[in-house]
Amino acid sequence: MSQTGNRASDQLLVERVKAGDKHAFDLLVLKYQHRIIKLILRYVKDPAEAMDVSQEAFLKAYRALPKFRGESAFYTWMYRIAINTAKNHLVAARRRPLDHAAEISEPEEFEWHSSLQDSDSPEGKAMGEELRETVERTIAELPDELRTAIVLREIDGLSYEQIAQVMECPLGTVRSRIFRAREALDKSIRPIMDEG
Repeated sequence: MSQTGNRASDQLLVERVKAGDKHAFDLLVLKYQHRIIKLILRYVKDPAEAMDVSQEAFLKAYRALPKFRGESAFYTWMYRIAINTAKNHLVAARRRPLDHAAEISEPEEFEWHSSLQDSDSPEGKAMGEELRETVERTIAELPDELRTAIVLREIDGLSYEQIAQVMECPLGTVRSRIFRAREALDKSIRPIMDEG
């Protein structure tokens, strides 16, 4: 289904929920629960806690749905609620966000790693592992707003416009944050790439 068709079908479900059809919200939960849990797991490391936080996020969304005007796609709105719920959970638990980049298992997920795709040699594999660890560490050390922007772009594949909606900031700010995050990543991996 196209993005436009997907947004339209979500909006129909939202309208059904607003009209009192609770089953329509169940359909939205089923459609997005895996993506939301995966997103929350980047902030809340424990899977059981992440499940609880995702349920809390969906509950908040359900309660806020009457105010949802459809200016953004439902899932973009839901992502914003999920991120805020995860951050609030971490603040309440008085913990810093854990390394949400731990799910990056393949360096190919980042465009700068394409040169490693052909490398099956032991040296190439070692370099790939070093590169993966460097990327994970660098992302974990980024300020929260840069880390969120780069993860939403490079791992979740959101557009700049969607990220602006999720992060509730201007498009130019998103571009700047992603640029700064990529710059930090480039600086950390350049020595490894130069060795190879």
